[in-house]
Amino acid sequence: MTFFDAVLLFLAGFASGAVNAVAGGGTFVTFGAMTLVGLPPIVANATSSVTQFPGYITSTLAYLDDIRHFWRQALVLCVISAFGALAGSLILLALSNPSFRALVPWLLIAATALFAAGPWLKPAAGPDHQASVGSLAGSLAQFLTSVYGGFFGAGMGVMMLATLGLTQAGDYHKLNALKNLLAVVIAAIAILVFVSGGVVAWPQAIVMIPGGALGGYAGVWIARRVPQGVVRGFVVAVGLFLAFYYFAKG
Repeated sequence: MTFFDAVLLFLAGFASGAVNAVAGGGTFVTFGAMTLVGLPPIVANATSSVTQFPGYITSTLAYLDDIRHFWRQALVLCVISAFGALAGSLILLALSNPSFRALVPWLLIAATALFAAGPWLKPAAGPDHQASVGSLAGSLAQFLTSVYGGFFGAGMGVMMLATLGLTQAGDYHKLNALKNLLAVVIAAIAILVFVSGGVVAWPQAIVMIPGGALGGYAGVWIARRVPQGVVRGFVVAVGLFLAFYYFAKG
């Protein structure tokens, strides 16, 4: 890793933390930066999961008071999410880099479209009552979302919030709290699999994590001054650029 690579990765970590704080979608930035410095796509994807993990934890802690009201029921979806993430991450490790590379542009297009549609996929505010979890439809939807999250995390949060809004009861903040909790479980399982599989680039991750922490703090300042639509447009542009990059490279 050259000095230029380290600077680029640190800045990408910073940008990722900032856009996550404002609009979400930081995975696009971290994955793209690691691709540009020459990491294989499977390694870039696995390492990106590591760099995003601290943000998932802090977001969950911010909703801790909400989670206390339904944590017993949420355990059902946590277990389902763990199995789904395990399946998705093992599928990723079973692929070769060329095979995964062929899938990446299509995954990026799908994730970018999902992210762009995010404002229309958010569940409407509902009555303030306890979230109902554990239904068959909700369990199946969460399992499939978790498989995707373990395999390729970009857009996972938007997808999960949309499916929870369709299958669970509760107001937006409770659903968002549940989403953050499940994201921690999915990321933790995927990271354990990736670490055991030896596909995490630790030097690059160590450079990016402090940048992400600073970016998350700066994101509050950005959120007060830059319209969320501008940040969302930036993330969509990054996703489309990466998709075009992988299509062009074949």
